[in-house]
Amino acid sequence: MFQSALRAAVACRSSFVRSKRLISSTSPACADPWPLPHTPEHLASTATPTDAPRPTPLPRPNEAIETLRARLVYQSRKRGTLESDLLLSTFARDHLSTMDEQELQEYDKLLDELDWDIYYWSTGKRTPPERWEISQILERLRVHTLNEGKVIRKMPAL
Repeated sequence: MFQSALRAAVACRSSFVRSKRLISSTSPACADPWPLPHTPEHLASTATPTDAPRPTPLPRPNEAIETLRARLVYQSRKRGTLESDLLLSTFARDHLSTMDEQELQEYDKLLDELDWDIYYWSTGKRTPPERWEISQILERLRVHTLNEGKVIRKMPAL
């Protein structure tokens, strides 16, 4: 996605520079290659195709619950997008210590989904697929996302 956005920005700029007539010194109106979250452009560009194969999780037989919990804390923090990092790392900090093994396994499966899907499911901008509609973990994440206590959130220390 980054490379295609960069190519579009360069192409837009190049077409402006090659123009024979220079009427204005301002660059032409081009589509924003990096639209802000919650805008219609971003929602459209981050939509996961329905026929896309689901990611295959790595098998981790006999993983100790302490190791599982530590791995989930790390995976919640290091997602790839700042929005998901902040949302999931604060959720992990607040909730992972109280989850039992079954809930940890479900949260592990949730983290196998794409970042923007998790983000938009938890903010209510997209409807989750059937496999996540009745998930208690996703519901807890939605409540956490609402932030009804108006807590100022920042990345927790690793």
